[in-house]
Amino acid sequence: MKIRLVPALLILIVMAVTIRLGFWQRDRAHQKEALQAQITQYENAAPRTVGAAPIALKAIEFHRVRAKGTFEPARVVYLDNRPYKDQPGFYVVMPLKLDDGGYVLVNRGWLPRSIDNRERIAPYETPTGSVEVEGIARADASRAFELGVGGSAAHQKIRQNLGVASYAAETGLPLQPFVIQQTGFVPAAQPPLKDGLVRDWPAPNTDVERNIGYMFQWWGMAAAALGFGLYAARRAATKERMQSGEKHGPQEQGPVHGAKDA
Repeated sequence: MKIRLVPALLILIVMAVTIRLGFWQRDRAHQKEALQAQITQYENAAPRTVGAAPIALKAIEFHRVRAKGTFEPARVVYLDNRPYKDQPGFYVVMPLKLDDGGYVLVNRGWLPRSIDNRERIAPYETPTGSVEVEGIARADASRAFELGVGGSAAHQKIRQNLGVASYAAETGLPLQPFVIQQTGFVPAAQPPLKDGLVRDWPAPNTDVERNIGYMFQWWGMAAAALGFGLYAARRAATKERMQSGEKHGPQEQGPVHGAKDA
């Protein structure tokens, strides 16, 4: 059987690429599993204190933190399209002026939104004076899908998304480069405070299952390419044998005459 070089090379290239992509997705899944374990470890560790000294996002993200300061409700931003249990609502994001100096953004919690008028904000409480909050350091206050940037333009009370760097540039506040996703107030500092906000946060999703699915898809494509190559080779070999049989089959012979009659 003759092996056709070009089709064989194409199949081998497809197999090599898809197998490599499958291993890449497997490695990504392992990295995300390690990150998930690290997140769990950070959340169960003792909280880190946030003060005036800048802390790099990479060094603090997903860690449990505490910060003490005064909320500035005049600078509040409401992040729209944040449903909770199928009910539309906002995330209430507010800067906290730290007692030691500097600021940090705090995602204080979820607030239901009026269906009739999105600009009618439901009442909630903002404590006055210095308070101590506890939460998880996150890169942002969550991101929602949006087309364009008009819904997140500066100087709007209601926005779709809010970036820490852009808000710092907008307000001139010396912000820490992360957002505290508040889980509560520190009871040791004052009696428990109730502000009417929901802080039932979704767990961080590293989406490991998606990478596992992609891994099997790529390896399935490699197996399909191999199967197609074997099928094509077998079909070509069968055709070659048939053609060879036609060329070298038994020759037609003329009639055999017996001896002439005497």
